[in-house]
Amino acid sequence: MLATQINHLVTDGKLKKGSFVRLKEFNPNTVKGKKILIILELEVVEELEACEKIGEPKSLEERNNEEDTKAQPASISSNGFYGNKPVKTENRSLPSRGAAPPSSAHANIYPIEALSPYSHKWTIKARCTNKSPIKTWHNRNGEGKLFSVTLLDESGEIRATGFNDQCDALYDIFEEGNVYFLSSPCRVNIAKKQFSNVNNDYELMFERDTLVEKAEEQDGVPQVRFNFTTIGDLQSVEKDTTIDIVGVLKDVGEISQITSKTTSKPYDKRELTLVDNTNYSVRLTVWGNTATTFDVSSESVVAFKGVKVSDFGGRSLSLLSSGSMNVNPDIDEAHRLKGWFDAQGRSESFASHANMGVSTTTAGGRTDQLKTIGQVKDEQLGMNEEKPDFFSLRATVIYIKQDNPVYPSCLSEGCNKKVTLTDSGQWRCERCDKTHDGTEYRYIASVNVSDHTGQLWLSCFDETGRMLMGMSGNELMDLKENDEKAMQKAYEDANCKMWNFRCKARMDNFQEQQRVRYQVSSANPVNYPAETQKLAEMIKAWNID
Repeated sequence: MLATQINHLVTDGKLKKGSFVRLKEFNPNTVKGKKILIILELEVVEELEACEKIGEPKSLEERNNEEDTKAQPASISSNGFYGNKPVKTENRSLPSRGAAPPSSAHANIYPIEALSPYSHKWTIKARCTNKSPIKTWHNRNGEGKLFSVTLLDESGEIRATGFNDQCDALYDIFEEGNVYFLSSPCRVNIAKKQFSNVNNDYELMFERDTLVEKAEEQDGVPQVRFNFTTIGDLQSVEKDTTIDIVGVLKDVGEISQITSKTTSKPYDKRELTLVDNTNYSVRLTVWGNTATTFDVSSESVVAFKGVKVSDFGGRSLSLLSSGSMNVNPDIDEAHRLKGWFDAQGRSESFASHANMGVSTTTAGGRTDQLKTIGQVKDEQLGMNEEKPDFFSLRATVIYIKQDNPVYPSCLSEGCNKKVTLTDSGQWRCERCDKTHDGTEYRYIASVNVSDHTGQLWLSCFDETGRMLMGMSGNELMDLKENDEKAMQKAYEDANCKMWNFRCKARMDNFQEQQRVRYQVSSANPVNYPAETQKLAEMIKAWNID
């Protein structure tokens, strides 16, 4: 089994069937009763050509002697592979938490890459590269707290989480940058990718008897493993992907605060501008304590691990709560960037991914100017926090979300707030403090529209919804309750129709992520004779014979 860091030998075509190899570092192990080698470092002897099978190799027979089945020490060197006597290890019991025995007590060291739900009686030696604050929760099922750490060794990294009692027992033991021995019992679960940016299919959950102790020898374990993406390549990275990035800090914004619409909690944020030798810049947002305590001088080289890619403003980045930041790290990429910036980068200009499209009048020009979807995104309409941007859009409806397209509204004049159904069968409005016998369903629909430059999600309210669907909200609810086929046909009939939309773009915040929300003020059917005349006049203006 190859460790992750040498998988490139296969993908590059260097390691193939029949190749001669030199094993430099490996770890023998037993998984499901089968003996395997975890290869940590391997060299392909390229001067020797590939050949067929040599001799008649046979599978390693199972040994009945319990002493012989014990795993060998970790990080075995190839120097002891041929003919040398195996190293004897002293059989000592694992220590209890808080004890500090010598590291030689840990003979059965597993590489992180080899951990799985089928692993038993294992110990890993790993560096804590990230430690989260303690998080608490309160809900109808009770309350609790948790924290998590990211652990790294030569074979890979893994996330480990402790809840409640384990949080109290282990939180103060872990310190970022230190090396620890962690021994089972400790549950190995399938990783929940929505909560972690760690590159591992599994994650650990501390149990009551999990053993954690600080290693006396802090060397021999890597500090942090990065997999950098250059700023120039961000345009080809999919939205919501988690990446690592390194750049020169060009600008540091002031700290500001936003309020989450879902939880009403305030969040501190700070926007940074990074550049690199691809001559591109990108805006990166840091949150919470990282934002308030940020004290890094401009022109420093900063490496970020675990940032989320957003299409807000073309391409932007956000440091996740599980991510980390290293200032002027002692790595080759940082040294190269520092040398480039000192030599020439300081005087260069940088392009932004937001400015790659067609350049037209900015949002400071005429409001309601007709835009394509591509121009709306390229010109970053709606990104001004102080005021919204207005524009017109001619686009075709391609999809209308059918999840909750209408809501029950108050019948009081000028209210239109959402009402709730009481046990007595009446509708109550909390704002008006009134109860009504009936309600009026009003549209609040999400509509996906398209033109030749791209697609866009628009938020539509009652007047626009009535025009697009060709019926009132009450009529749509009646179809939903009594005639499902007729309702589906109504949605189908609304698709593939072109409209002129008057829109407002403004900045919104959702789950610590900034986004632009496009709200429809009004919509009108396309006047094809008039639009055709406009196109003819545009063609004449080009003096095309």
